[in-house]
Amino acid sequence: MEAGLMASRQQGFWRRRVVNPLLELLRQGITPEKIALSIALGITLGITPVIGSTSILCLLAAILLRLNIPAIQLVNYLAYPLQIAMLVPFLRMGQWIFSAPPAAISVAEIFHLIRADVWGAIATLWTATLHALVAWLALAALAAPVLYLLLLPTLRRLGRSLQAEAR
Repeated sequence: MEAGLMASRQQGFWRRRVVNPLLELLRQGITPEKIALSIALGITLGITPVIGSTSILCLLAAILLRLNIPAIQLVNYLAYPLQIAMLVPFLRMGQWIFSAPPAAISVAEIFHLIRADVWGAIATLWTATLHALVAWLALAALAAPVLYLLLLPTLRRLGRSLQAEAR
């Protein structure tokens, strides 16, 4: 019984926080292309391996590409757990790309460094972060277009059904 209640609450969360806002954007006339781009960039920029940078990156992308700022920031916010999960893999991938010696550091240790001394953490992790950024950039260059192309047909269909409903 508890599992069913939990699943129902999670479903309600996704409907309230993700599906309904997307439907509202479509009803307001924002194109499926702009929404798909907002989602694709919100995810790919949202997993940037630099903690604290994603909101600014998403804001800049939204301004430059004339995307809906709340939409891209919502996706960025939802991608935060993925950013944390991908932090160490990006660090490892960057080490591999640059044949750098492995840095034995965990996500918990990274956050401890940041909390203790932000500037010290930046200095300590500078090279590893740059390597991780290159790894992220390589992945993002592939992931963003793929996500966009996967989302677009569904959003177009949804947009058409909302238009038909409005008539």
